[in-house]
Amino acid sequence: MPSTGAAPPEERPPSPCINICSLDERGYCIGCLRTGAEIGRWLAMSAAEQWRLIAELKERRRQQR
Repeated sequence: MPSTGAAPPEERPPSPCINICSLDERGYCIGCLRTGAEIGRWLAMSAAEQWRLIAELKERRRQQR
């Protein structure tokens, strides 16, 4: 079966944290663009939830340009 390029659902992505941790006026971290709630939940999220959030963060980053 051809690869889709997606990671296996059980494989967790690396944390998007880049050690620039401060929330902006919209409530997004200026380093990784996660909300405070998303940051707090990261370790409790399933791998699938983490991958979905990574995709959302890419879209947030794209919208900021």
